[in-house]
Amino acid sequence: PLVESGGGLVQPGGSLRLSCTSSRLVLDVFGIGWFRQAPGKEREGVSCITTTGDSTYVADSVKGRFTISRDNARNTVYLQMNSLKPEDTGVYYCATDLETCPRWRLGRPSREYDYWGQGTQVTVSS
Repeated sequence: PLVESGGGLVQPGGSLRLSCTSSRLVLDVFGIGWFRQAPGKEREGVSCITTTGDSTYVADSVKGRFTISRDNARNTVYLQMNSLKPEDTGVYYCATDLETCPRWRLGRPSREYDYWGQGTQVTVSS
């Protein structure tokens, strides 16, 4: 299972750090992707990190503002979100499956990922 946390209400320009926690087995075998879904919109990929953390990817819409990282000792993948904008509002999910980051890089639809967390709400508003 995957468990997200760290969402909340923040003003534009603020920061949040999301966490995605799972078992050591999952994190050692699978890459982890972050996705988000705004009301009335399709779920979109935000960022992805490989099992070793050697390779990370972020969507153009968040490049320079969001950073993905992992702490294997804590079995956790983080999404640091800075300079938040109202358009970043949505439910943020972490997900995994075989070949997580290769799929993410190809823009494969979210329905192709089998394992998801419950999501955490991020609201950026003044």
